[in-house]
Amino acid sequence: MYELIQVSENSYYIQSPAKIGLVRLNDTEVCLIDSGNDKDAGRKVRQILEANAWHLTAIYNTHSNADHIGGNKYLQGQTGCKIYAPGIECDFTRHPILEPSFLYGGYPCKDLRHKFLMAQASNSEYLTKEVLPNKFEIIPLPGHFFDMVGFRTPDNVVYLADCLSSRETLDKYQIGFIYDVGAYLTTLEKVKKLKARIFVPAHAEATEDIAPLAQYNIDKVKEIAENIAARCVEPLCFETLLQKLFTDYNLTMNFEQYVLIGSTVRSYLSWLRDSNEISAFFENNQLLWRRTAQ
Repeated sequence: MYELIQVSENSYYIQSPAKIGLVRLNDTEVCLIDSGNDKDAGRKVRQILEANAWHLTAIYNTHSNADHIGGNKYLQGQTGCKIYAPGIECDFTRHPILEPSFLYGGYPCKDLRHKFLMAQASNSEYLTKEVLPNKFEIIPLPGHFFDMVGFRTPDNVVYLADCLSSRETLDKYQIGFIYDVGAYLTTLEKVKKLKARIFVPAHAEATEDIAPLAQYNIDKVKEIAENIAARCVEPLCFETLLQKLFTDYNLTMNFEQYVLIGSTVRSYLSWLRDSNEISAFFENNQLLWRRTAQ
């Protein structure tokens, strides 16, 4: 873990729970793509920098989930580097309480205010083309989170953040976190067509051909959507539906899984309703979901 792996002349990644991209800008300066999940990750990154006599100029965050920005504060404090994040992700990075609050739908209890869902705040600025290193490209990848992006480096390495998961992860957990299902599927269709020297997803192995894994993720999303719709043949309230899905997929409910899977299931319900696959109505002061006539 935290091994530095070179994938091209100037592009690397650091093997960690959420892969950290590292790009050499010249003989002495580097930038990071994300920073890992906590202060300890930041410390390990700093040790890699020092071992190679590299100076960190900037961290470019793909999005604001805690496992991607957790090392920001430590590394910024140690190196004085700039931090950039796209759109609303920048606001979440500045105010990390927004992540567990969004997931829970209110002020999060202490069971949700921990480093896995709430990083330490860092002084981030909005990501624009103007602040990127020369010949870097921003690749919009919405769906998993609000304004998530990936990056293409000058030596044609593409860092894909969380826009897809490994087969092993999907087979084990089935329901991966998604904020906007429609946008997520559109992103995956775009990713299928991308060409690069190598692709580096945050939660899957680096590969020269990303299309098969992208299709596997697409198929899994559609499978989950069909299962949710099928469960709603008889009207169900959200909590009952969530319980049935946890049972169907042999998942264990705790506070963290309740908000992560629960938020995702709500996103599926919104997508299915907007697609006229299910309807929503109120009865006996309950919001009920029901599959539309096929």
